[in-house]
Amino acid sequence: MACAMRGISLDTSSMSIDASSLFCFGFGYCAGFLAERLRGAGYGVAGTSRTASDSAAIHTFGPQAPFQDAWLDGVTHLLISIPPGAAGDPVLQAAGESLLRRAGQWRWIGYLSTTGVYGDHAGGWVDETTPVNPAPGRSAWRAQAEAGWLALHERHGLPVHLFRLAGIYGPGRNVLENVLAGTARRIDAPGQLFSRIHVADVATVLQASIARPHPGRIYNVCDNEPAPGADVTAYACKLAGVAPPPLVALAEAELSPMARSFYQDNRRVRNARITQELGVQLAYPAYREGLAALWAARRA
Repeated sequence: MACAMRGISLDTSSMSIDASSLFCFGFGYCAGFLAERLRGAGYGVAGTSRTASDSAAIHTFGPQAPFQDAWLDGVTHLLISIPPGAAGDPVLQAAGESLLRRAGQWRWIGYLSTTGVYGDHAGGWVDETTPVNPAPGRSAWRAQAEAGWLALHERHGLPVHLFRLAGIYGPGRNVLENVLAGTARRIDAPGQLFSRIHVADVATVLQASIARPHPGRIYNVCDNEPAPGADVTAYACKLAGVAPPPLVALAEAELSPMARSFYQDNRRVRNARITQELGVQLAYPAYREGLAALWAARRA
């Protein structure tokens, strides 16, 4: 989930133990949208990146750039979006002891996971009470990381919340970009459905959770309409006024191993908890609204 920063100006001048402040392990796409909103509400914001930044509020963190405990001075809210690897969760490993020493400091901790932890349900519905059953690899690593973060709540009382995100799209990161670049594809996978979520709605859910914390809670973050990827691409082509690419059978598609892995699971994800418990009204309840807004913004 981490990606390049969006040119947001970060300011640590308001960061003190008496003020609200957000620290993002992995200042990427989703974190940038949330940070922009919280800064407007008076929060101090800082975080980490894998690469060096000109901003004093962004710290380099990675295998060759260790965590520094002082980064968390005065922080009240944490967002973690760095994915785990085969060796485990890098944030838990590097900063876990610091988080426990500062236990009374935290008002809210959010961990961004993936709906991939549910595994394959042959197109059936899943919700937050569905047991995880991830495929080996990235999704299994996520499930293990989830357990580690939840343990901080269950054993030590830290206000941890888990957010299982569907496929994220938004400005600069959506199928319209592929359509206009001539790289869009339509894979024919009968019965295969994908859930997705606009990045602005991700920020809305996180902001709502911060306003109504429920430590230990898990939230599915997706829109209301799971849909075949081919349908989404066809709609993007319609908006752009271009002919959709031909359907290609999944068995014949030359996909990378990572791209092909997305087709090994098939499920519909329920999002009732974010609406009923957090009071969230999605700005983009389905891909059509989201893509139409992105196309209108591009034309403007």
